[in-house]
This record gives sequence, structure tokens and C-alpha cells, in this order.
Amino acid sequence: MDAILVTSESSDAFRRKLIGLSPAAAAIAYPFLLQAFHLAVLPPGAALSALGVAGAAVLLFLAFAMPLSGLASAYRLAGMPQASQFDLRARRLAFASIAAPPLFVFLGVAPGLLGLRISDIAVWIALWLAAGLYVWLGSDAIVPERTPQSIAGWRVMHGVAAALIACFVLFHLTNHLFGLAGPQTHAAIMKAGRKVYRSSLVEPVLVTLLLFQVASGVRLAWRWSALRVDAYRVFQIGSGAYLAAFILAHLNSALISARTVHGIQTDWAWASGAPAGLIHDAWNIRLLPHYALGVFFVLGHLASGLRGVLIAHGAHAAIANRVWAAGLIAAALISTAIICALCGLRI
Repeated sequence: MDAILVTSESSDAFRRKLIGLSPAAAAIAYPFLLQAFHLAVLPPGAALSALGVAGAAVLLFLAFAMPLSGLASAYRLAGMPQASQFDLRARRLAFASIAAPPLFVFLGVAPGLLGLRISDIAVWIALWLAAGLYVWLGSDAIVPERTPQSIAGWRVMHGVAAALIACFVLFHLTNHLFGLAGPQTHAAIMKAGRKVYRSSLVEPVLVTLLLFQVASGVRLAWRWSALRVDAYRVFQIGSGAYLAAFILAHLNSALISARTVHGIQTDWAWASGAPAGLIHDAWNIRLLPHYALGVFFVLGHLASGLRGVLIAHGAHAAIANRVWAAGLIAAALISTAIICALCGLRI
């Protein structure tokens, strides 16, 4: 009987570890889902059968579901009353997997800038296998929960910087929404905006603020991810993890690769992957979830911050939660509109 119990406990522990590693497995599958979708919609302009359209839609849905599944894994692990070292590592792995789209974009650009001719898919698999191994080697020793009071100052500075950056972000997203009216309209608005945010005074401050947001956000996420938190905080941490990777990937692609190294105009044609587009190019397809989830998470993260501010200033939790939910719905709608514009929709 004792042997049976030991075997059962060992089996449960093994199963728990496999489940904890599922975000790494999902992240490894992510590029292959994008490749499969790309192959499903080839050649450009060809009429797809109903079955072909359904198959392509399922593949694209799965590619989007992969990073979102990291939220579900993080939420499951964040509700544990006591977390072991393995559980804590698995929780952080889940949060990291949410950022798979921008990390994959970053990995597609960075090696070329360094003059390295390596397979980004091979490096991608190796990195997630290494992350999975790190989690697997975590012990079952319980990690004592720490209070977050020591990072209160970082939270304030992070929020102040976010309020300043939001001015640029909201203009930038509004500019992209006008892409629905055509590249010329987008270009006219962008030209006016760049007189401000690309000026010699504003641009260095903006880049500094963005890098500070990444550094402070990672610090906050690291501390909060060690605590037992609710679904609202899980979304805030997860969206923050995505944005940290998105900011670095976007600065690397736009500021370093396009503008500094290759002298490419970061206009509508650049953003939409012209002339091939986002869907029918084997590399550009990775930009589709990268952009779409980037818009959704930046607005969702702002909604999470607004929810926290409302509660801190005495608003009823139910009202703050409704504001947060409305913010997520608006984020999804705006994200859909922008990605449709980037894919060629005009009104």
C-alpha cells in the first residue's frame, strides 16, 4: 500500500511539473503555427476553399491563443496558497510566454544587426528549452511570500512615467486608426506629430522614459509575480511583461535597425510590410500578432493602472472593475481596427 501511495505521489508530481512546463512547449510551437498559417494562405490572390479558410482561421486563432494561454497558466499558478521554488519559476515562465510575439520579432531582427547568420527558429527552441530546464530543476521547497511595500516608490515612478508616455501612445494609436482612411491620411497626421515627438528635445526624453518603463516594469513584475494575486493583477503583470518585450523589440526594429542602420523610413509601408504585406510574407507574418496584441495589451495595461488609481482614491471595486472591463473591450476593438488597416482594409 505504501509503495502504491509513493508511486501515486511521484506520478502526481511528474504531472504537475509537465503542466508547469506547458507555457514553454506552447512558445516553442508558436513560430510553427505562424508558418503553417502562412502556407495555408498561399499563393497570394488565390481563392481559398471554405475548408482552406477554416483551416487558416484555426491556425491563426491558435497562434493568438498561445500567448494568451500564458495568462491562464499564470492565473492558475498565482492562486496557490503556498508556492515552491518550482511553482514560482513555472509562474514566471508563464508570464514570460505571454511575451512570445515581440520576443520572436526581436529574435528575427537582432542577429542580423550583429552580423550573425543563424536560424532564429533554432535559437528560439534552444532558449525555451533552456528556460524549461531551469524551471524543471526548481525544488519543492516552499518559498516564503514577501510583501510588496518596498517597491511602492517604483510603482509611483512607473505610474508617472506611464502617464507621460500615454500622451505619445494615444496619439500613435489614433494615427494608426487613420490608416483606415489610407496611407496618405496616416502620413499627414504622422508628419505633424513627428514635429513634436521626433524633435531633438522630446525624442531622447521619450526613449529614456520608454527604457525606464521596461526596467521598472520588469522589477515590479518580478516582485509581484512572487505573490499570490487575483486575476486583475495577473493581467496587469502579464500585459506588462508583453509590453516590456514589445518596447525593446519596437525600438530595436524602428530606431536601431530601420532608421540608424538601414536608413529606412518607418512609415505606413514599413509598418504594413509592403509590398508583400503582413499575411503573405514568411517573415512579416510574425508582425500580425505582435502588433495586434501590442495594441490590446498597451491599452489593457493602461486600463489596469486606471483601475488601481480608482480603487486607491476610494472608488467602489465594482465600478473600477467595470471601467477595467470596458477598457479591455475598447482595446480589443481598437486593436482589431488597426490590424485590419495594416492588412489593407479601407473605409
